[in-house]
Amino acid sequence: MNPLLQDFNTAPFSKISNTDYKPAIQKGIEIAKAEIDEITQNFETPTFENTTVALDFTGERLNRIASIFFNLNSAETNDEIQKIAQEVSPWLSEFGNDITLNEALFKRVKTVFDTKETLDLTAEQTMLLDKQYKSFARNGANLKEDAKLKLRKIDASLSKLSLQFGENVLAETNAFEMHLTDENDLAGLPESEKEAAKEVAISKEKEGWIFTLDYPSYIPFLTYADNRELRKKMAIAAGKKGFQENEFNNEKIVLEIVNLRHQRANLLGYKTHAHFVLEERMAETPEKVIEFSNNLLEKAKPAALKEFKNLEIYAKKLDGIDRLQKWDGAYYSEKLKKELFDLDQELLKPYFKLENVIDGVFEIASRLFDLKFEDVSDIDTYHKEVKTYNVTDINGDFVAVFYADFHPRKGKRNGAWMTSYKSQQIKNGTNERPHVSIVCNFTKPTATKPSLLTFNEVTTLFHEFGHALHGMLANTTYNSLSGTSVSWDFVELPSQVLENWCFEKEALELFAKHYETGAIIPMKYVEKIKESASFQEGMQTVRQLSFGLLDMQWHGQNPANILSIKEFENTAFKETKLYPEVAENAMSTSFSHIFQGGYSAGYYSYKWAEVLDADAFEYFLEEGIFNKEVATKFKDNVLSKGGTEKPMELYKRFRGKEAKPDALLKRAGLI
Repeated sequence: MNPLLQDFNTAPFSKISNTDYKPAIQKGIEIAKAEIDEITQNFETPTFENTTVALDFTGERLNRIASIFFNLNSAETNDEIQKIAQEVSPWLSEFGNDITLNEALFKRVKTVFDTKETLDLTAEQTMLLDKQYKSFARNGANLKEDAKLKLRKIDASLSKLSLQFGENVLAETNAFEMHLTDENDLAGLPESEKEAAKEVAISKEKEGWIFTLDYPSYIPFLTYADNRELRKKMAIAAGKKGFQENEFNNEKIVLEIVNLRHQRANLLGYKTHAHFVLEERMAETPEKVIEFSNNLLEKAKPAALKEFKNLEIYAKKLDGIDRLQKWDGAYYSEKLKKELFDLDQELLKPYFKLENVIDGVFEIASRLFDLKFEDVSDIDTYHKEVKTYNVTDINGDFVAVFYADFHPRKGKRNGAWMTSYKSQQIKNGTNERPHVSIVCNFTKPTATKPSLLTFNEVTTLFHEFGHALHGMLANTTYNSLSGTSVSWDFVELPSQVLENWCFEKEALELFAKHYETGAIIPMKYVEKIKESASFQEGMQTVRQLSFGLLDMQWHGQNPANILSIKEFENTAFKETKLYPEVAENAMSTSFSHIFQGGYSAGYYSYKWAEVLDADAFEYFLEEGIFNKEVATKFKDNVLSKGGTEKPMELYKRFRGKEAKPDALLKRAGLI
């Protein structure tokens, strides 16, 4: 029996074999189609219940099967799973089109939509109806037959191309290793990094040390290795992902994706892909995003140029470096930071043992939102490293299942993300609770040390956990509006706001304890963490804005005449460029956020949400970082509400006013 087609509560990972996926997805599509037929063949007058609600509850089985499959394709993939992904993605994209291009179904949805003024709906019901109608109208329901056919072809191609893009990036990441046998080449590297590299070499049955493009190996090498030539080798290898003359080259794929997205937008009556995407975001238009980005750039650029100049002077003074290159940035910044603030990342790491940080983030969630996390071993997982928890509230009532997967592996893509295996919804009077997961690539434990996180990894854990809270505390009726199903430039608010607790003494005292002695992190370190929080914030801001502006350049114009990715990027980066150009590198060919993830025409949302998060956290600072009243307002108006109302309305109900960028600029030390 196919385990994916049986009734299950948590995902039955250990029972699934790769051969189960295709038949399960086929069957899931079949079941969902039958559910759609039931709606369209209903001869009663279309109503909110028999059409809008019925449609929201369709495809549940398919969604659960697909979420299991595609989550594994990111976190624990192999050649066979990648091959299946290439086959099933067009089926799912075709099925999505079958729904939005189903005339009988759209007719029923439109009938309900046209009578909504007479229906006496709640805010959530109105949002569901609006969203549903728009998902048809914005995805081709009003097109003529030949245009609908064209749309189906474009969507099938796009789903295959973005998968191929991701597979190529992963293959390039896995293909590179820097094998060192001379210990002198390791000068500057902390002992823990050497030990980790030695273990990689042993696992590959080699002598010496191996460094890879996985972040816990790559970032420390660029930050600490004294050997400039080797830093250069690593940096160029990372920047060449998808930009080499080999089978994993992504240049053609990038151009195909942006052109198809543009054609799709035109077909649907939009000027560009960015105009299509932003219509349903808080930002509303590309013009507004560019104005927002340029305003921030205007404030940040003078600071960035000054910081860069200081870094150049410092590198020249220290090592006679005449021209600072990209592979020098992290190295000299770390040294300068250490000198200015007497703060050494390596001194901090012993206080951030992974298990303690997890306990800390749980304790903070408990104090703010009355949650309790119980480590359980009876929930099935896809890998032995995955941890599982039962989440309950103050009354002992079940809230969610939480999965956490922390370390890099061959089958796992780089980066960190939150995902879901089951959405929250209220169905037949039962509040079905969500199953939420975070996946990261943190420093692994070694033979002599536990997993000790860099401060950056600590903030990443808090960030992803903020997303997880948004999923876990969801409390809406309809699954399509639940949890993180919100406007994309609002989705980063819960994740980014939680990062602020990492900088507060009251919070750090809960978990920043030396892994050997148990001593709480010295307050002088906490002060230095806070002092150094805005170190090179001008450069960081310009860097982040450069990615968002590159994204808008790709998606806010007709890309038909773009022939060279490299030339295009050089133009796009002109106003934000600090370091000299590296001829053999490109950003776009491994820019997974916009070509594989869901951030196309949306990368600006990190900065957009930072304005919200700085403003929101200012409220906590005014009242106390564990103030129950403010936390409850945040939970009730933001975390639990999902996409049931317009984001700015939810935010204003929490904060009492709209967010202004002043809090962000103040926090960043830019005003």
